[in-house]
Amino acid sequence: MHVSDILNRDKTIFSFEFFPPKSDDGWSALSNRLHDFEAMEPSFVSVTYGAGGSSRERTHELVCHLATNTSLDPIPHLTCVGHTQKEIESLLHAYSEAKVDNILALRGDQPISGTTGGDFQHAVDLVDAIKKFSDASFGIGVAGFPEGHPETPNRLVQMDHLKAKVDRGADWICTQLFFDNRAYLDWLERCDLAGIQTPTIAGIMPITSLSSMRRMAELAGGANFPAPLLRRLHRFQDDPQSVRQAGISWAAEQCADLLDHGVRGIHFYTMNQSSATEEIYRSLGAPKGSMLRNNT
Repeated sequence: MHVSDILNRDKTIFSFEFFPPKSDDGWSALSNRLHDFEAMEPSFVSVTYGAGGSSRERTHELVCHLATNTSLDPIPHLTCVGHTQKEIESLLHAYSEAKVDNILALRGDQPISGTTGGDFQHAVDLVDAIKKFSDASFGIGVAGFPEGHPETPNRLVQMDHLKAKVDRGADWICTQLFFDNRAYLDWLERCDLAGIQTPTIAGIMPITSLSSMRRMAELAGGANFPAPLLRRLHRFQDDPQSVRQAGISWAAEQCADLLDHGVRGIHFYTMNQSSATEEIYRSLGAPKGSMLRNNT
């Protein structure tokens, strides 16, 4: 089922992001947690593409494993930088064969050299390629950046880029993680002013340690850490468990506020860990996504 159809069916959707583990131990650890993720009944799960040093082949392997051996509905991330048209078509064919219904279309990180190579320069080019792919009709998601993209400091130009992706065929938007709901809600208003009516899913990542916060700052360039959040975390900096609880509490408060504002969906960046997301679910009053989707 396309994500757009799920959004038409459900008032609010909940989804998770996984990354393909680099090691066999990491793979086993994620496999052991999949039952916990299934029990939370997400609308779908996404799988990152070649992120954090993992191989691109493992993305396909994990997507196929989830589709075949679990009740989870996997959506692969697909980045286009450095790829040829033929390579992208081969990947799309493989996902079509695996009965994948949706693709999250991303540009990917620029090489350090600054030259991308391949046939694609921007995510909108990948959206075009997916729409033109003849073997299957994929639902297409794209990324949104409520706090801006570090490579596009001009927010007006950045909104033009998002509008172009939507106009070319993207039918849902998943945002980069953020910690200040005001930034997200303002960004939604700016999307509306730009004529972007495409449903948007808000990206939330609970902070579970000070080291994970620093890693988030590296991975999500431009993410703002509000002073009240930093005060909470630094108050407990010598107590890792209290830092974890403070971070999860902040994310839970974010989610409750977003639901009060009628957000269409929440996408949890799980880092392959289920316990923080489980705690947030419980704080919202339900252990399962099905209990939240039409009652928020």
